[in-house]
Parts: sequence; structure tokens; C-alpha cells
Amino acid sequence: MDDPEARFTALYDRHYRNVLGYALLRAERQAAEDVASETFLIAWRRLDSVPDRPLPWLLGVARNLLRKHHERGPRWVTSAERLVALVPEGDVADEVSERRAALEALAVLPEHEVEAVILASWYGLGPAEAAKVAGCSARAFSVRLHRARRRLADALNLARTTLQEQR
Repeated sequence: MDDPEARFTALYDRHYRNVLGYALLRAERQAAEDVASETFLIAWRRLDSVPDRPLPWLLGVARNLLRKHHERGPRWVTSAERLVALVPEGDVADEVSERRAALEALAVLPEHEVEAVILASWYGLGPAEAAKVAGCSARAFSVRLHRARRRLADALNLARTTLQEQR
């Protein structure tokens, strides 16, 4: 695509929701929207530098902007805390109970492991791409993801057992 505006528009249309979703896991809505907007402003300014697979690059930019935002503002809100806040209280349907168990299991993981699960599972990034976003080597990310999955499975089993006992 030779037209920069058309290329940027396609980039924005395809990835804005993913970048905003990533930012919403770490910041209040207004701040997340600001981070998403600033991410695409940077993408526009550096359009020639945006790689062929832009999502990992965009998420890395958003992560850096979020870090700067949190250095200036209130305490860092963990991804697990944001996810738990999305679950409605009081609904005892099986699907909601399963989701609550999963979110409670995520809440016991360290933040860097929650991020690893999110980048690999929700965004479908491979170890090399996710490592760039997370700011570590691909090998370190793979180890982080392996540990996270193991701890998540253990925590999920415990959360399910606890929820079943509460019924």
C-alpha cells in the first residue's frame, strides 16, 4: 500500500480495539483511551518503521506509554484486578461461576505471568512477539508463560473446588 493515509487507516481499523483492550487492563477508561490514541499517533509518526506484523509493536508502544502514565499517576492496577472488576456480582450461573473461578485463579499470579497469559492467549502472540511487548527475551517469556500456565491450572482447580464448596 503506497498511500500512507490508507495504510494508517487500515492499521487503525484493524488494531485499535486490541490496543484499547490492552490499555483497559491497566488503566481507567479515560487514561486507556488516551494511551490508545497516543499509540496510534506514534504509529502515524513512525509509519515507515511499523513492522509487517504490527500488533506486537503497537502493544509494546502502549505498554511503554502505560508505564509512563503510572509513574506519574496513581498506583499500578493489575490486569487481574481489572479482569475481576468486569465480572458481575451475584450471578450464580455456571458460566459466570467458571469465569469467576478463572479470574480468581488469575488474581493469584504475579503480574508478569498474567501479562504472559494475556499476550499468548488473548492476542495470539508467539514467544518472540510477546517477549518484545513484555520487554524480555523470547526464552524468558517462554519460561514465564510455562510457569504461569502451571500456576494457573493449580489455582483454577483450587478456585473451582472453593466455588463448589460454597454452593
